[in-house]
Amino acid sequence: MPGTVAEQLVEDHLVEGTMEPGEEIALAIDQTLTQDATGTMVMLELEAMGIEEIDTNLSAQYVDHNLIQEDNKNPDDHLFLRSAAEKWGLWYSPAGNGVSHPVHQQHLGVPGQTLLGSDSHTPAAGSIGMLAMGSGGLDVAMAMAGEPYYVNMPEIWGVELRGELPDWCSAKDVILEMLRRHDVDGALNRIIEYHGPGLADLSAMDRHVIANMGTELGATSTVFPADREVQRFLRRQDRAGDFQPVTTDDDVTYHATETIHLDEIEPMIALPSSPGNVEPVADVQGEEIYQAYIGSSANPGLRDFGVPAEIVDGHQIPADVSFDVNPTSRQMLENLIDGGHLGQLLRSGARIHQAGCNGCIGMGQAPAYGRNSVRTVPRNFPGRSGTREDSVFLVSPETAAASALTGEITDPRTLADTHGIAYPEWNEPDDIIVDRANLRPPSPDGAGELHKGPNVRSLPEFEPIEPPLAGEVMIHVGHDISTDEIMPAGSNVLPFRSNVPKISEWVFDQLDPAFYDRAIDAEGPWVVVAGRNYGQGSSREHAALAPYHLGMRAAIAMSYARIHWQNLVNFGIVPLEFLDEADYEAIDQRDELAFPAIREEMASGHRVTVENRTQGTTFEAEHELSDRQVDVVLEGGLIRDYKQR
Repeated sequence: MPGTVAEQLVEDHLVEGTMEPGEEIALAIDQTLTQDATGTMVMLELEAMGIEEIDTNLSAQYVDHNLIQEDNKNPDDHLFLRSAAEKWGLWYSPAGNGVSHPVHQQHLGVPGQTLLGSDSHTPAAGSIGMLAMGSGGLDVAMAMAGEPYYVNMPEIWGVELRGELPDWCSAKDVILEMLRRHDVDGALNRIIEYHGPGLADLSAMDRHVIANMGTELGATSTVFPADREVQRFLRRQDRAGDFQPVTTDDDVTYHATETIHLDEIEPMIALPSSPGNVEPVADVQGEEIYQAYIGSSANPGLRDFGVPAEIVDGHQIPADVSFDVNPTSRQMLENLIDGGHLGQLLRSGARIHQAGCNGCIGMGQAPAYGRNSVRTVPRNFPGRSGTREDSVFLVSPETAAASALTGEITDPRTLADTHGIAYPEWNEPDDIIVDRANLRPPSPDGAGELHKGPNVRSLPEFEPIEPPLAGEVMIHVGHDISTDEIMPAGSNVLPFRSNVPKISEWVFDQLDPAFYDRAIDAEGPWVVVAGRNYGQGSSREHAALAPYHLGMRAAIAMSYARIHWQNLVNFGIVPLEFLDEADYEAIDQRDELAFPAIREEMASGHRVTVENRTQGTTFEAEHELSDRQVDVVLEGGLIRDYKQR
């Protein structure tokens, strides 16, 4: 039996392949998670594949992202998702019930099982000993159809935790410290496994914070053991029977190791506009803020609201600061009321919003132009907040509350001197209100037709890759380009998530507002050229599907983020990589690139000849696809491949 928790979970679900890092493996999937920004495409993909019944232990559909109802589009999609849940037998969490990840952990997650989600923060469920991974929606649709999930076997990175967190620090500071050390690509092709005596200082929801933002490190997943703390957590949720231990010995071997001394952690902050741009709060305090925001899947626990409530209790937020509170669930609201914390927040001047993702995904609570916003959310990519030229800082709940009180970025450790505030003593209550009333179980008999509003469009047709493939470099971009920059979020864009032709109008809009017009004027296919870690961030497959609709058929990058790389393959876009950085530098936007023997070369090896017809040069690129993925991409994507099989 493999030693690490992660290896145990992989072996228990291994269908194909060997557990050698870098080798493609296939995993049986027990549970799936979809949310409304990505789940609409999953349901349309099930329809396109002709799936009549799903084949998982449990699948759940959440409505938590697109909650603003300024017209019919979002509510129409909510009805569509409800009808899909009835048709295929999914659990359904309606608008206002809460953010998918904490709700799933509290009510449906089971230690020892696998979870695949069409949301990149699905690894949050690793906090209770699940092997949870984010992926594109089409991979999730395949899992729902009973297909295994294919992924390259990651290395296991053991992070030992020692000591106890000091006052004014919390789990968010731990994951920000990891990002300070390793940046946004430091865990590519790795599962991070936390272990050691310091686990005793972290509740299951504290672990959720760390596992959630392992995604920002580029990790395939993050896992914690299912230990006594997880057992206590499930007992509090009236689910003691779902506990099973998943633990490991102290002397197991990891591919890489790290130690974090929790007692040395200090308040940390990620500066605009990357989760990896981290500094100690003490080094940047003093900058004025417009907004302080608590909530989101990255800080969803009761202590993440209760501690800020205790900090601001008896004090008043300045009139020129917007203190935004986004409860993570109905259950959370009930417990905040029951503990008196909601009243503390309201009396301080906080603005209480509905339970959901909200401003984290640019659905309301956008900051003012040219003003700073400190947030407990997981990401601060450019424009993600809903304000195009935003200035968003990622912080802990303690730092957010302190900054709200002072009107400037503030090290919370200074509050004892400036406001006479002692650090609140927090003990997770054993007796909480558990509310599953609005988490709707699957319909026992299923229902017939999908409800499609006028904005719900079926998927476009896909076509095989045929030589000679040639196309213009429609855009040449740099390093760490996120899917938010390829396909923006926000209240103007995401309501069209079920309408591929319409949402395509925003492709690369953050980087080039004229891109759409150039793309529709292009004749034939086109190519993207990119630097390192192309496609980091959100799992939204619209960042592959919408460019495909506009004519993208290939990308050449220095490296890719895992989920986006898989999404490109799934929709028939060839992801190639530069062998020489000089070739990346030599290409200009608008150059014409040709791949004269792409089918033959991909079928027979890993090198592909690329001709730059504009400059009269030739170079070689490579791909890291398995034989299975080569067949998929050349066939025109996973849906065509599935139908052929």
